[in-house]
Amino acid sequence: MSARGEFSSRIGFILAAAGSAVGLGNIWGFPTQVASNGGAAFVLVYIILAFALAYPVLMAELVIGRATRANMVDALGEITGSKIGRFTGVWGFITVSLILAFYALVAGVMISFCLAPIFHFLGFESVTNWLMADLSSEQAISRNIIFCGLFMILTACIVSGGVKDGIERWSVRLMPALFAIILLLIFYVLSLDGAMEGLKHYVLPDFSKILNPDLLISAMGQAFFSMSLGVGTMLVYGSYISKNEKLSSLGASVALVDIGVAILAGLLIIPAMYVALHNGVQIFSENGDYIAGPGLIFAVLPAFFDTMGVAGDFVAVAFFALMIIAAVTSSISMLEVPVAYVVESKGMGRKRSVWLIAVSIFVLSCLIALNFNALFGLVIALTTEYSQPLLGLVLCIFTGWVWKRDKILAELKQGDPELEQGLFWKIWPWYIRFVCPVVIVVMFYRSVIN
Repeated sequence: MSARGEFSSRIGFILAAAGSAVGLGNIWGFPTQVASNGGAAFVLVYIILAFALAYPVLMAELVIGRATRANMVDALGEITGSKIGRFTGVWGFITVSLILAFYALVAGVMISFCLAPIFHFLGFESVTNWLMADLSSEQAISRNIIFCGLFMILTACIVSGGVKDGIERWSVRLMPALFAIILLLIFYVLSLDGAMEGLKHYVLPDFSKILNPDLLISAMGQAFFSMSLGVGTMLVYGSYISKNEKLSSLGASVALVDIGVAILAGLLIIPAMYVALHNGVQIFSENGDYIAGPGLIFAVLPAFFDTMGVAGDFVAVAFFALMIIAAVTSSISMLEVPVAYVVESKGMGRKRSVWLIAVSIFVLSCLIALNFNALFGLVIALTTEYSQPLLGLVLCIFTGWVWKRDKILAELKQGDPELEQGLFWKIWPWYIRFVCPVVIVVMFYRSVIN
């Protein structure tokens, strides 16, 4: 085990896995979905579906990982005993690498936006304008590539340290920092004019929307994708968990932290948007929906910070530092998926593997940056809208129908001898076999036809 590495503590794993789940989507996607879909009614549905859909799939990845003590390709090959399993692992390997390629571009822009207020404060306006250039503009290409490279170097430095001295060590530092920054920003934003109106839109439920099919689909999608399921990150992290740990409670802890960060993000973003509206910033698109995603982060909020004067520079630095932390904790888990495969299946040293793969992914990022309008949206759609849910579906099928039930039980009982008497074992096996595949298929179908 020492050659593979292992998380040294329960809290180390929880913070690392939660960090993988807590990404940019939690901060820019969840809040506006809440505000657009019935406020607290959406939050309630999201929490229910996070445990009804995402948690069972999360548990499937953790169980496979710990049982096989292997990377995604070898693990799925072992539990299925076929080339189909290994092919699925390679599919996940490629998908997560493509996700990291566009993710690193966006995260690099977060770094440049974090530095821009500092240069603005110092009076370097030409540098500030270059750092703040629109993500898809011609003048932003060099900025996108340079800062994407810096982000990949940061990610590779952490992953090259291994499980304990790299991933765990930095996760237990970065996640508390994330919570501290988000709480400080919440308290500050709530003290500003207009914030209470945004808080009302966020916390007051509109139960008339709770059975709206679009709300249910949105909540299912957010619950599934926010925990970074399907691409092997949780499977690989699961392979580094001690056999003495109770997996069902570990998985629940990860889900709770992920949900908690999403809810806190809503408490920050929605009031901030209404403060921006109070200050004259447009927060609605032409069709009346909230501006979400990159438009929210790279247009609405920077415009809001500009209306705050000198204080806006300090708030902007804190906010984009928060975004960088969320990006890094996710990117290290994504890079670990292909690294684990190359180290274990090809016998290459960890540091050499990390830098080889990091450079390869950076080359993909450069290709996307140089052909931004053609490739950026296409890669996002292929990976997150199509490949990721289908991978999640296949993992459910492997766990529920292919892998022998007695082997799953034996693995889970290693950290929980009383497992068979508990509620988890009475529900989870048939749930992952029948319910999760059906729900994922419905979700995938609705997202495609929409």
